Amino acid sequence: MFFQDWQGIVRTIIVGALAYALLVLFLRVSGKRTLAKLNAFDLVVTVALGSTLSAVLLQESIALGEGAAAFVLLILLQYSVTFLSVRSARFARLVRSEPALLARDGRFCSGAMVAERITEDEAMSAARASGARDIRDVDFMILESDGTISVGVTERDRPLTDR
Repeated sequence: MFFQDWQGIVRTIIVGALAYALLVLFLRVSGKRTLAKLNAFDLVVTVALGSTLSAVLLQESIALGEGAAAFVLLILLQYSVTFLSVRSARFARLVRSEPALLARDGRFCSGAMVAERITEDEAMSAARASGARDIRDVDFMILESDGTISVGVTERDRPLTDR
């Protein structure tokens, strides 16, 4: 249960270091977009790369070459999807969600919040993180394609403070 043999440990160390080095090399060659937090598809690829690395490390039945092929396949698929989405608006709409307006001019957009499954408490948490004290302080609130919430806060006249 705690220890089987040294061969398994040595294999994990050697294959793990090589697989990690290959993954880093492939990611450097493929560009920044491969691990960008831009949309759900990017997240899926990132998780799949991690899962593949884990499988190569821990499963003796998966050879390093097979793991490298899986890395290349995932990165090529990611590249293909991003290549097509940049060149085709129709394809981009298929793989990428559009931003949603959650609040405007100090009022929640209830229909959009229900459709995006965002509660007022979650939205207010994002508003407070951006400096708003109340929903009336919010000019706009947008749920971005990557799941983050952007908030524009109204600049109110604030009393001058002594320095």
